[in-house]
Amino acid sequence: MVNIEKREFKVADEYFYNRSGPVRWLLSHLWRHKLFLTSFAVSVLSLNLVHAWIPRLTGQAFDAVTASDARAQLIRIALLILLAVIIRAVGDVGSSYSCEVLGKRLTRDARDELYLSLLGKSLTFHNRQRIGDVMARATGDVNTLSDMIVPGAQLIVDSFLSLILPIIFIGFLRVELLLAPLLFTVAFLFALRHYMNQLSPVSGAMRMHNGNMDATLNEAVVGIEVVKSAVQEAQELNKFKTSARLYRDFFVKQGQVQAFYLPQLIMGVALAGAFAHGLFLVVQGSLTIGDLIGYMGLMGLLRFPTFISIFTFSLLQMGIASAERILGLINQESDMDENEHGHRDNLNGDLRFENVTFSYNGHPVLKNISFHAKPGQTIAIVGQTGSGKSSLTKLVNRTYDADDGRVLIDGVDVRDWSMDALRSQISTIEQDVFLFSRTVAQNIAFGLGQKADRTAIEQAAHEAQAHDFITRFADGYETVIGERGVTLSGGQRQRLAIARALLSEPRILILDDSTSAIDSATEDEIQKAIQRVLEGRTTLLITHRLSQIRWADHVLVLKGGEIVDQGTHEELLARCDLYQRIFARYN
Repeated sequence: MVNIEKREFKVADEYFYNRSGPVRWLLSHLWRHKLFLTSFAVSVLSLNLVHAWIPRLTGQAFDAVTASDARAQLIRIALLILLAVIIRAVGDVGSSYSCEVLGKRLTRDARDELYLSLLGKSLTFHNRQRIGDVMARATGDVNTLSDMIVPGAQLIVDSFLSLILPIIFIGFLRVELLLAPLLFTVAFLFALRHYMNQLSPVSGAMRMHNGNMDATLNEAVVGIEVVKSAVQEAQELNKFKTSARLYRDFFVKQGQVQAFYLPQLIMGVALAGAFAHGLFLVVQGSLTIGDLIGYMGLMGLLRFPTFISIFTFSLLQMGIASAERILGLINQESDMDENEHGHRDNLNGDLRFENVTFSYNGHPVLKNISFHAKPGQTIAIVGQTGSGKSSLTKLVNRTYDADDGRVLIDGVDVRDWSMDALRSQISTIEQDVFLFSRTVAQNIAFGLGQKADRTAIEQAAHEAQAHDFITRFADGYETVIGERGVTLSGGQRQRLAIARALLSEPRILILDDSTSAIDSATEDEIQKAIQRVLEGRTTLLITHRLSQIRWADHVLVLKGGEIVDQGTHEELLARCDLYQRIFARYN
């Protein structure tokens, strides 16, 4: 099984699964745990062998009553039944334990595989996804896999053996008695196939609408501030009700399919036919009363697969539908690969764009961009909204790749760099700083993970002008901040982001309008921190603040995805009308 998925991130010793289809994918997951699979097979087989043996022993006991040595035979049969019950109990425990482990390991491995795949997908891929639907696949669909195995697959295998082994025992009892169970089996399989064909599209639609419902809920919760400020609670409620109603409707359709489940009716007819046939043979003298009792006991075992299949095959279909949704997400093409064996070196920070053209979803964003930033230089990028400023910076760390032209770092095309080596030496501080619901120290150290010590974290916070406000918190650096940093002010979030950048010691730094939403008093503190960050680093600075542009060694003016002029601040102010208008508007 070869995994050819392109990913920006991979792990060592990864186990590769067969992704050619949902059923093969599920089987490859189960086959990974051969020991428990074998234990389950042996346990469930032994369980059903002795389960089918008990009715035969019961029939022999009826015949033994009239024998001359009835007492001895009945004692022997009673001991054999006791042994069978003990073996059945042990087999039941073994099969249940093994199957439970298989189910939980399947969900764990599937969730790990999906998460790893999502981490490795490009930003272009993630921009196309609805977060709620992704979460539904990672939680609801993965959990459905566990239900598919336990009790779903466990009972299917159990019921399959409960169908086959009693028929085999009946054949050993008397070949003529196979007529009723074989006719029942053929009719049962046809009815089951019809049931599965009806159930399959309903199960797939149920999982799809579950994802849509979760996506609708997620969008409303994430955008709750916009919903409330626009007084659109009623609209969002109606939207969610519509999604929930569709999800409910397919549950009803599933119930309608199950209501017309035929095998139980077929089972009733088969039992009546089997009893009539057995009585006929008894009257003919071809069958003893004990054999008839044993025969009907074995026929009674067929009730279990008949009854349980309405439940188990529903779980199976739901599991396959969920596997298809999970696999569909994993198998979606990503734009980039980590280039594991690509160029690795310490960056000097020499950055060059050579006739770079880039489009997003077929729409041109950048056209023939060329400029050169020497190590340690600061390049300011200005332009009106939609001119392509942020897209330009995202080509540097390969968030996106250029369609034409080249982006070179230290003379090497960024596409030839190892993704890990490239991105670990480039930091971005954006206007909308993302902070995790973790401690202040963990957020600052995020770029280094476990490698950062407390001394280095506090030093970075000092240099980012963040130490004072951090120590005013009751728990200091161990203060847990809210998701996305909602418990902090804009200036505090910016300074933590700067501290995070300082700690990782990037050679190339990208500041994307990072102070646009900061008040003047806070900006003074941010400016001090930014000046410290810029020292010795090649910097791309997206800003309209005159106070920051004055730091720049070179300024690019963008319009409609093209560089219309470039030079120093003074040169552009003297000759570029667009540059003059931008400053008249923003300063």
